[in-house]
Amino acid sequence: MKTKVLLILILLLVTVLRFWQLGDYPALNADEASIGYDAYSLIQTGKDQHGNPWPISFQSFNDYKPGLLVYLVLPFVKTLGLNVWAVRVPGALAGVGTVLVLYLLVKQLKIGNWKLEIMAPALLVISPWHIHFSRGGWEVNVATFFITSGLLFFFKSLKNSKYLVVSCTLFVLSLYTYHAARIITPLLVFGLLGIYSKEIFKNKKSLVVSAVIGLFLLMPLIKETSGGSFFSRVQGVGIFADQGIISRIQEQRGEHENHVGLPSIILHNKIVNYSLAFLENWGKHFWGEFLFLSGDDIQRNRAPETGQLYLFQLIALVVGLWFMVKKLNKKFLVISYWLLVSPVAAALTFQSPHALRSQNMVIPLTIISAYGLLKFFDFIRYIFGKRILVLGVWCMVFGIVALESSRYLHMYWVHMAKEYPYSSQYGVKELVAYVKEISGKFDRIIVTDRYDQPYVLFLFYLKYPPEKFQNKHTLTSRDNFGFSTVREFANFKFESIKFNETRENYPNSLIIGTEEEIPEGVNVIKDIYGTNGFRYFRVVEN
Repeated sequence: MKTKVLLILILLLVTVLRFWQLGDYPALNADEASIGYDAYSLIQTGKDQHGNPWPISFQSFNDYKPGLLVYLVLPFVKTLGLNVWAVRVPGALAGVGTVLVLYLLVKQLKIGNWKLEIMAPALLVISPWHIHFSRGGWEVNVATFFITSGLLFFFKSLKNSKYLVVSCTLFVLSLYTYHAARIITPLLVFGLLGIYSKEIFKNKKSLVVSAVIGLFLLMPLIKETSGGSFFSRVQGVGIFADQGIISRIQEQRGEHENHVGLPSIILHNKIVNYSLAFLENWGKHFWGEFLFLSGDDIQRNRAPETGQLYLFQLIALVVGLWFMVKKLNKKFLVISYWLLVSPVAAALTFQSPHALRSQNMVIPLTIISAYGLLKFFDFIRYIFGKRILVLGVWCMVFGIVALESSRYLHMYWVHMAKEYPYSSQYGVKELVAYVKEISGKFDRIIVTDRYDQPYVLFLFYLKYPPEKFQNKHTLTSRDNFGFSTVREFANFKFESIKFNETRENYPNSLIIGTEEEIPEGVNVIKDIYGTNGFRYFRVVEN
């Protein structure tokens, strides 16, 4: 009864933290707008924004995103309309669901008592890493839900083989959700097959059925991957696209007297240098600064002055890992293995450490933290014995947890949008609402491209008819990061504002630029501010 009451309280808290002001904060970003508009386009026309009928991966900005989240968003757009809530509800639900699944997973593992079953999901509820990516249209959060659920049903299948099919299906769904899962999930599955080979092969019928169903579900993905959409994304962000490593090889060989000699070739080559780059990237995800102090370098992926985990988890992780290694069994081995492979996909890119691509790390880290905290309390109970002293330590630790989590929430809600004003597309909603009122008076509306993919945010907020957009726009060629954009649709044009030149080229137009692009003394008819009080756009009547 006690466990059920605590679980209900945990689920209520996670729901509040994931859904509170979900439609207003943070501001909608371009990736979310693309997901929502693709869902809207499918509802209206049966094609995505670029005219592709019911795709598996969505072309988006020519980066071909796995499409399951779009299809999860679709019924919410159909029901709620094209708005921020509709785009974000599936991710928030996945965040709540992952907390419940973690409770069931720890319960299934039987690696501790009821306290661990409650402690692990309770830590995930307040996790900065998990909160941040649950409050938005982030594919990775949904992928983490499917991976964790797949692991839960795998352990259930060890007792009842019928659950193996469910586990296999959930793992496959993760592959349709996020690119990084296409590396992490197979690694995790191969690890499970190796660790539990005897148990799995006891029931060959269930294994064969699961394998056949899994292969059947994978066929569309295999067909699509052979077409190159996955590799187009890899080419943009993968470490193999980093020409700096090639330059380093050439530099190192040039430092030898004979740059084509055997020592030079053996010691300095792509295999060695790319392997070292991968290992360095992988190791960065375990650095204390990333985990406990500053978090991701990319502002969109973090709150100010906050790590991916809390500082108190540093001690909890050390204690937890110590006792897990000391009492190593197959279940602890799976958790440890998951932790080791979880940043592999992120390490294969040149942006490391990367909180988004390694987000599934939060689950094994949370389990280990919870285990370590309980072992710490067991030690305190053993040392002091007296209940009053143990209770005092509990209260002290609870106070530290409450203080750290309260500070994170304060940094997230009060400071993030002000200290990182470009972490999301603040001000665009307000801009579109204003432009919509007066756009009929002008032949052209010229909008700065200073902020990320402005065209799709205009499509989203205008609810622009997809059938008008699909065949009347052009994607630019890919940039250095593998992204394309749309420069114009209808009477909107998106480009860098060079004010005098723009004014001459587009008479009877509305020119919208940043503070730096619009000089003083011109006919500014409106300044556009974001909800964070920051001035993002100046509107000039030409």
